[in-house]
Amino acid sequence: MDLPVMPPLLPMLAKPIASVAATAKHGEVLFEPKWDGFRCLIFKDGEEVELASRNTKPLTRYFPEVVAAALEQLPDRCVLDGEIFVALGEPGNQRLEFERLQDRIHPAKSRVAKLAEETPAGFAAFDLLALDDTAWIERPLRERRQALEGALAGLDGPCFLSRVTTDPDTAQAWFHELEGAGFDGIIAKPLDANYAPNQRSMFKIKHSRTADVVLCGYREHKTSTPENPLIGSLLLGLWDGDSLQHIGVSASFTAKRRAELWQELQPLVCTIDEHPWAAWGAAAIANPDRVPGTQSRWSAGKDLSFTPLRPERVIEVGYDHMEGRRFRHTAQFKHWRDDRDPKSCTYEQLEEPTSYDLAKILSID
Repeated sequence: MDLPVMPPLLPMLAKPIASVAATAKHGEVLFEPKWDGFRCLIFKDGEEVELASRNTKPLTRYFPEVVAAALEQLPDRCVLDGEIFVALGEPGNQRLEFERLQDRIHPAKSRVAKLAEETPAGFAAFDLLALDDTAWIERPLRERRQALEGALAGLDGPCFLSRVTTDPDTAQAWFHELEGAGFDGIIAKPLDANYAPNQRSMFKIKHSRTADVVLCGYREHKTSTPENPLIGSLLLGLWDGDSLQHIGVSASFTAKRRAELWQELQPLVCTIDEHPWAAWGAAAIANPDRVPGTQSRWSAGKDLSFTPLRPERVIEVGYDHMEGRRFRHTAQFKHWRDDRDPKSCTYEQLEEPTSYDLAKILSID
């Protein structure tokens, strides 16, 4: 492989900003949907294709169908920045499915091939780093985007050209509408900026919500010792009828707060037999439902044991969006809600995004 921009290369990153309107002080920007997938740089030189992750690790072997699509659909020699995604659902009601995308990272070649047919991935391109013998990373985004549109005109999948707009009103509409198709916000890129590898020179606007959840247990921090016990994360739940479902975790406490929490929670400690999650046990098994204490390919080798707590306390947490029946990312601890009955903390309180067909954002005008 001999390209004007060569791997390894770290992609350009984004920093949080409060709203679409807040981007106005940064000059003219280009808005695009924030894909919920694997960030991926594609390097193509003739019959050679490499897929590289955000941290430069190879993704090529896990997505043979994306490699095949790149060979068929992309320019002969190019370097593109984009996102690998999996979309599932019936026509007219498709959405991004991050957990199914995670399943694609599997050590067995036979399993990779099977999943490539059952849950095929696509690639959405949103930036141009090189084309033919020309490197584009030093050129402003407005020039890169124009060249990208010319190079990828007419793509109809599995490789796509991600949509963009310079209109803040359209971006604001996307922010609300596209969540129903699994997108988790909006990205804003200054039009006069060059491509800055590993620099947070873009902006991301993400959803922000709160929920009252049941405290179900905790895991100790990796630095915890018998002499200085520390909380690492809190395990959270919501009631669904008579079942207390695991909905996610809250973490990111200061060292002082980790020690305080450990002391504060000791009166709630119980045995697993006394806990609503007793039926799940503690077997280290494959974990499609992400049951606490069990293993998955993403956690193999990690200590996922937890200390059960009587589900008697309620926490208000902040979260961005859901992935199925769980928080997509780690929730942020807000404060205790001692005024709430844990049994009243159900899924009904969660905002349900309006359904939006992914095909609308992938369609060619």
